[in-house]
Amino acid sequence: MGSLLKVAGLKAGYGQAQVLFGVDFDMSEGEVVTLLGRNGMGRSTTIKCLFGLLQPTGGSIEFNGKRTETWPSHQIARLGLGLVPEGRQVFPNLTVEENLIATARQNTDNGLKPWTLERVYGFFPRLKERRSNLGSQLSGGEQQMLAIGRALMTNPRLMVLDEATEGLAPLIRAEIWQALGGLREEGLSLIVIDKNLGPLLDLADRHFVMEKGKVVWSGSSADLRADPKIVHEYLGV
Repeated sequence: MGSLLKVAGLKAGYGQAQVLFGVDFDMSEGEVVTLLGRNGMGRSTTIKCLFGLLQPTGGSIEFNGKRTETWPSHQIARLGLGLVPEGRQVFPNLTVEENLIATARQNTDNGLKPWTLERVYGFFPRLKERRSNLGSQLSGGEQQMLAIGRALMTNPRLMVLDEATEGLAPLIRAEIWQALGGLREEGLSLIVIDKNLGPLLDLADRHFVMEKGKVVWSGSSADLRADPKIVHEYLGV
């Protein structure tokens, strides 16, 4: 597997408040990684930098061999980054189908089977049943499926999920985790931020633990299971 993403010495903040103090992590094509940590440790800020939603003040981001830390978000998206944002952020006044079509992008250079409307409906049958409903008429779980489907419709090379199962009922959470497992089996590269450690240990290849704007630990799921002290100290669970 070739290198897909490399983040080195990333610094960023909001106004005078610095949040990231030199974040370092990397991932290969087809890999699933997590960013772990308590709230306020810089995970979502890191994601904003990856997508050009926040300008870093230092460090570098290299995606598929291209330095992107100074690029605007629309240019970064064209490289093949898909985002499932925290809070889902579906378009409330568009139907399910209009939501899916709104950001659709043909891209077959990632070596994966292209995502089409019918393929997303096959992946999430409930969206097909609700295709004519407005985004605002969906349950939280359905909105999350729609947010994932919308990201898939961009045919990403790397998909990032920020708080993928937050606020969802246990049965719906299980459905989302099953869907992410299916995407992993297909070879789609994923970065996942979530508080539910158990499913993440089963899903991900590697984990990066963040504390006060830095990566303070990294390792495999087996490494993390073998070191409960890390889990307690940095994740509080």
